[in-house]
Amino acid sequence: MQSVTDAALGNLSLDALLDELLTRIRDALEADTCDVLLLDAGGTELVARAVKGLEGEVEQGTRIPVGEGFAGRIAATGAPIVIDDVDHADVLNPTLREKGIKSLLGVPLRVGDRILGVVHIGTLAPRDFDANDVELLEVVAQRAALAIDRALVHDELVRLGQVQRDFVALAAHELRSPATTVYGLAATLRERRPQLEQAAVDELEQMLYEQADRMRRLIEQLLDLSRLDAKTVEINRTVVALRPHIEQIVRSVVSDPRHIDVRVPPDLEALVDAAAVEHVVGNLVTNALQHGAPPVTVTADCEDRHLRIVVEDSGEGVGPEFVPLLFERFRRSEGSRGRGAGSGLGLAIARSYAQAHGGELIYAAGETTGARFELVLPTQPTS
Repeated sequence: MQSVTDAALGNLSLDALLDELLTRIRDALEADTCDVLLLDAGGTELVARAVKGLEGEVEQGTRIPVGEGFAGRIAATGAPIVIDDVDHADVLNPTLREKGIKSLLGVPLRVGDRILGVVHIGTLAPRDFDANDVELLEVVAQRAALAIDRALVHDELVRLGQVQRDFVALAAHELRSPATTVYGLAATLRERRPQLEQAAVDELEQMLYEQADRMRRLIEQLLDLSRLDAKTVEINRTVVALRPHIEQIVRSVVSDPRHIDVRVPPDLEALVDAAAVEHVVGNLVTNALQHGAPPVTVTADCEDRHLRIVVEDSGEGVGPEFVPLLFERFRRSEGSRGRGAGSGLGLAIARSYAQAHGGELIYAAGETTGARFELVLPTQPTS
């Protein structure tokens, strides 16, 4: 307990804190694994955040609905749970069985009346966790929860400060070029219009319109990012009929929708934020045609409490060297720079909308060729 308290009092980032805490908790209770799952922003799912002994759980982004399974019931009831035999228990996380875990003990991470998540330990050999084990893990979890809560607040303050600095720097850098062009074109038209032929005037006015429109779209994107970073975007879930909604999105962003094959069951519905889906899918379809090649397919299905929308094109795909940079702001591959005046913000915004919805946007190479993006959103049955 003293070992855990020492770690909790350390001035560590959340990731470093969890790494240190889990090692000490596992050692203190002589267990083989130790996991921390934290509640998502909506408070409806537990997300694997750190683990010792079951690293694949975090890599796979394991999510457990509150109220279901071992960890979900701990979060819902706020009470410890002991499972002597995992093979014959209600355990949703497949990694536990795959790694051969036989017994589990879990308790809530609680600060006052708030539950932050769950910490649980496991053993590879059958073990009867007794009352002393439960009490020790509860006391340890109390100290760990306070440290985790403090680290979460600190990390959020650091993030917001960085967001403000990044926003000012990026806005100044990215707006300079179109603003300078707009000023130059406007000045030319003002000072030399009488000497110019009508064709030249028309060309300058068209260029002025295009640059002003580029600046308008860039400002809208920067404001979008600012709201997403500050977490002021509200996610309003309603029951959405997906096929007509996706077809409407396609019509709004594509001049010729014949190149888009929407393969969504006509009766598929999901409880999601329609605007968030529109932001993400609209961006993916536009990118598929600009940087990929038709035909583009959009598919959707809803299973395991998650909606999955996949957009796949028939182009060359994303070069492996650029894949790690796909979702970074203002990043554009060498090949894409000659295909339009994009800002390199679209995918960053799309992923931020997915994450604001409690989901994720994932890239994978297509099964044959092309790029494949998958939007994964948590949802609930609509019936």
